[in-house]
Amino acid sequence: MTGVAGRLRAAAAGVRLWWTPARLREEGETPDYRFSLANERTFLAWLRTALALVGGGFAVAQFLPDLHRGPRVALAVLLLAVGALCALRAVDHWARCERAMRRGEDLPVSRFPAVLALAIGAVAAVMVIAVAAGWADR
Repeated sequence: MTGVAGRLRAAAAGVRLWWTPARLREEGETPDYRFSLANERTFLAWLRTALALVGGGFAVAQFLPDLHRGPRVALAVLLLAVGALCALRAVDHWARCERAMRRGEDLPVSRFPAVLALAIGAVAAVMVIAVAAGWADR
């Protein structure tokens, strides 16, 4: 139980950093600004990815009316949810990297890029099948 409670406390502390990034200055030493700015550029790239996924979700919902409602809504909701998850993961990764740089630790590793890439590939494959099936019904 201590392991779970400790993980929950650590997760809550990480989320608090999202809203109070100035608290990061209390830890360690200020890293070279180039590294902080690179971390910020990575964060912004993740946000662009999230926005693209959200835009894709709306595009599926609005511009593929020939597909049956069920698959169209499922794909749209999936893209919207993955976009939201990507945005949340972006801010979490930014805070964790900033903290690691200030502490002089290794940067955190994550499986999220691989999971995101596989999810997008799977959604793209399903969309190819759905669009091809929708065109075949015409």
